Amino acid sequence: MIYNHEGQKGEDTPSPMRINGEVSSGLGRAHIFMAQKHYQDQFQALMGTSVWPGTLNLNVSDTDLLGYIALRLKSGIDTLDASEELLSQAKSVDIAHIEAHRIRGFLRDGVSFGGATAFKARLDFNNDSVECAVLIPDLTRHYDVVEIISAKFLREHFTLSDGDKVDINLI
Repeated sequence: MIYNHEGQKGEDTPSPMRINGEVSSGLGRAHIFMAQKHYQDQFQALMGTSVWPGTLNLNVSDTDLLGYIALRLKSGIDTLDASEELLSQAKSVDIAHIEAHRIRGFLRDGVSFGGATAFKARLDFNNDSVECAVLIPDLTRHYDVVEIISAKFLREHFTLSDGDKVDINLI
């Protein structure tokens, strides 16, 4: 039996996963994919609303990178650029309690749009928070950049600039 900070009996619940990242500019191409009806329908089912047609990119490092690589591994995504030591450490991160949601890819007019894995989360910045999801595309160039989706245009909602540090709490 576990006791909470007030000495009361409680359940053994896993600690939430937090990833801290630094806002960075992306390639400016996410809107091409995010605006697709096939994806928006799935985001609607996941988030209960359509999402902003773009992503907020966060650079991560150190222990935050370990957590993110653990999510990538859970998604089945190869992280070829990461060192063997980093991959080994990420495998020891306990994320069994974090649910992965599959976003299916599709074909349209002979063009393939890849799938992704989403993890529901909350973004915290300056005493404000917004429901969001960490989105890990099946095909991505970077293993140390977290892509965040939300119903809100996060840069505008929080008045974020490159270099600002934000917290992502996976739920």
